Amino acid sequence: MRRRKTRYKRGVNYLFVDGYNIINSWDRLIKIKNISLEEARETLINDMIEFSHTTKEHIILVFDAYLVNKSGGKTYHKDGIDIIYTKEFETADHYIERELDEIGRLTNVRVATSDNIEQQIILSRGGTRISARELEAEVNNSKNKIEHVAKKLKQERVSSLDENIILMLKKYKEDIENNEK
Repeated sequence: MRRRKTRYKRGVNYLFVDGYNIINSWDRLIKIKNISLEEARETLINDMIEFSHTTKEHIILVFDAYLVNKSGGKTYHKDGIDIIYTKEFETADHYIERELDEIGRLTNVRVATSDNIEQQIILSRGGTRISARELEAEVNNSKNKIEHVAKKLKQERVSSLDENIILMLKKYKEDIENNEK
């Protein structure tokens, strides 16, 4: 059996996310999933992309293709995260376990899942676990920070705009007064 070359780098922090486990745990995503599973996946992907800009971890989002006939698995790179669809008969849990074996203890790895058995396996292989609820809290906290910064920048832009308008009006008033003399 030929061992594949590792794609993981020493010193890089990784966050594996069990996609369907998260979709089935977050109330917001459950509501979306009940209408469209594809929309729930896209929402989670977009949440993880946004979150990736505020965390120092490389995010690998894994979706089961366990029951997809003849699925050979697919890997996508989108806006800084990796999105994995597993092979037929391979669960996200098995994929993540295999990758943890490959990474070994070279770097910090967290895995987001609320599957209790999977959490024990993660810990035994050198990773740390984060529950779906804890990840949701981190993502929401990140969104709140982004909104706060955006609001502050908008206020600064408006106040500097206001100052520029005031300066222009003062100059305009001076010009009018000088022309009247």
